[in-house]
Amino acid sequence: MKPLLVVDAANVVGSVPDGWWRDRAGAAERLRDALRGRDEEVVLVVEGKARNVSSVDDVRVVSAPGEGDDTIVEVVRAEGAGRVVTVVTADRALRQRVMALGAGVAGPTSVPRR
Repeated sequence: MKPLLVVDAANVVGSVPDGWWRDRAGAAERLRDALRGRDEEVVLVVEGKARNVSSVDDVRVVSAPGEGDDTIVEVVRAEGAGRVVTVVTADRALRQRVMALGAGVAGPTSVPRR
């Protein structure tokens, strides 16, 4: 079974002040496209104005109905059993929540932005 990489889109996009706030959906799409071609199964969790970003062949996009953090925890809980899971976020509270479920964590700089 492939390792699972769950990416907190809002946190990763927001980690670099490159004007992402002018086009949140576009910034999430650029991140999604930069995540293509990885060896892991990739899940990109989006929220807010990026909610309508669609999946592509290599990256499944999950739209959070509320808080993105809660959706990330649900993805880890539902899909992480018996496999290596890494969550990409700088959010300390979210890191603690997913680590309690056995996931590893990585910071926003661990994934490509372009």
